[in-house]
Amino acid sequence: MKIALGFIVLIATLATIAHASDPSPLQDFCVAVNDSMAAVFVNGKICKNPNQVVAEDFFFPGLNKPGNTSNPLGSKVTLVNVNQLPGLNTLGISLARLDFAPYGLNPPHTHPRATEILVVIQGTLYVGFVTSNPADPNQKNELFTKYLYPGDVFVFPQGLIHFQFNVGHENSLAFAGLSSQNPGAITIANAVFGSDPPINPDVLTKAFQVEKNMIDYLQAQFWMNNN
Repeated sequence: MKIALGFIVLIATLATIAHASDPSPLQDFCVAVNDSMAAVFVNGKICKNPNQVVAEDFFFPGLNKPGNTSNPLGSKVTLVNVNQLPGLNTLGISLARLDFAPYGLNPPHTHPRATEILVVIQGTLYVGFVTSNPADPNQKNELFTKYLYPGDVFVFPQGLIHFQFNVGHENSLAFAGLSSQNPGAITIANAVFGSDPPINPDVLTKAFQVEKNMIDYLQAQFWMNNN
């Protein structure tokens, strides 16, 4: 586990060198106040009185514990963002642990507010991202993929659809740093087919150029999040 912790330090160092997507802080820290205790809403979170800040505001335990991958996707993402670690408020960085069962998948998704840098600790991951729509309508969105092994690092640019798939016969483990205190996640299948209320099937039938019964089937499925 010492090696894994070393990679976490590496991720944090690289993320602080990069330009964060969140606004730069104007003071040493701005420990977040729980939303339920806030009287107003701001872009981020309200600062706790500095005189009441304690070491625990900058501390999160337990990232050494494997996530539960007993689900249809065979993966679990354990987030450490501003909602779990209030001391991250205004610092433009967060962290995630990614656990994969054999052939487990972190399905195609985007982070609307963050670039992600991922390092593999155990196992073999097939990862990739797809570019945004090209200016030339005759070109297709380009897919960049790579097989990653322990010690390998891969970057997923902000906002682009990406995925991670465990292609090995054993469990896989990775850690990811993200350039936002609250990067957000949009899982493509969940958002398109599992929204509440559902998107009008006529819209999806036209968009995907399939029969309506296929859209009805997909919207009837249970779409789960793995975080």
